[in-house]
Amino acid sequence: MEEKYQYSTRSRGQTAETGPETGSETGSGTDPLVSVSCITFNHGQYLRDALEGFLGQKTSFGIEILVHDDASEDNTIDILREYTEKYPEIMRPMYEEQNQYSRGISNISGVFNFPRARGKYIAMCEGDDFWSDPEKLQKQVNYMEAHPECAMCCHAAGIVAMDGAFRSESELRPFAGSRELKPEEVISKKINIPTASLLFRTEYVKELPQWYFDCPVGDIPLHLHLLRCGSIYYFDEVMSMYRMGREGSWGESMDSEQAKEKWEKHYAAMKKLYEAFDEETGGAYAPAIAECVHRNRFLIDLKEGRIESVLSPVNADFLQELPETERKLLLLRAKHPGLYDMLRRIYRIFR
Repeated sequence: MEEKYQYSTRSRGQTAETGPETGSETGSGTDPLVSVSCITFNHGQYLRDALEGFLGQKTSFGIEILVHDDASEDNTIDILREYTEKYPEIMRPMYEEQNQYSRGISNISGVFNFPRARGKYIAMCEGDDFWSDPEKLQKQVNYMEAHPECAMCCHAAGIVAMDGAFRSESELRPFAGSRELKPEEVISKKINIPTASLLFRTEYVKELPQWYFDCPVGDIPLHLHLLRCGSIYYFDEVMSMYRMGREGSWGESMDSEQAKEKWEKHYAAMKKLYEAFDEETGGAYAPAIAECVHRNRFLIDLKEGRIESVLSPVNADFLQELPETERKLLLLRAKHPGLYDMLRRIYRIFR
């Protein structure tokens, strides 16, 4: 790693100290088969769902739960200490005194959790999402054990609103049918792979390329890196839940009307990521990469309200990927902006 990450080395076997209750990690001394990587920041309202999902897994093997808390200001740390006291042989929390994300570390898992994982596999789930299938880990590990050429497996997810209501009409199903994915599908996809669905081989993330750390998000560079290491399998089953619309989340902040500059920086950073991956793979996936960069530009224009660009004929395929209602609203906004603005104000008042 480059010098800017040198202060993360204490994650290799030590817990970040925040007071007399911490200072060493817990563990049974026996290496688990799966290390659960969970990052938290002000997730106190949702964290119990995540932890119960981990602890409720029905498996024939042991797990450890690696939690990195990025200096939460709510009751997240209290909950982590409560569970650590109950499950000292499973829970391995790390507490930060200063928020690391604000210091420029966007890929917290790769810097703080992956290096200390003892399991053969790592499973991902952030503190505001949760696993809904108690046999999730067993299913994924069974497949990985039977297919040593597979670097990562993933699955579909359900969507839960902030108030806990399950949105049965919406699911994150990035692919159709359970199967091994083509590399081009992993690179350029209409729907992102749910982070809480990922399980991959630990050996492949002990050393990560610099473009992983340079990226403002952690999931996509991880997918690209693991794609170079082996095949990727998709279970077309809902085995986790994605929390949509949480106040203060990355997605929520990107949806604010004042975030245009942030959107452009995000697009530039993602474009740089794909260019680095393209160079490293010798142009083997150039068409898929070009399509992905084009889709990202389309989505940024959509967020920024550049309707003329969004409705351009070159974006016809991407328009078809949007829900029908959203397409109709875009056409309404283009042809009757006054009516669109009136309806938007009404919607905001009564939603």
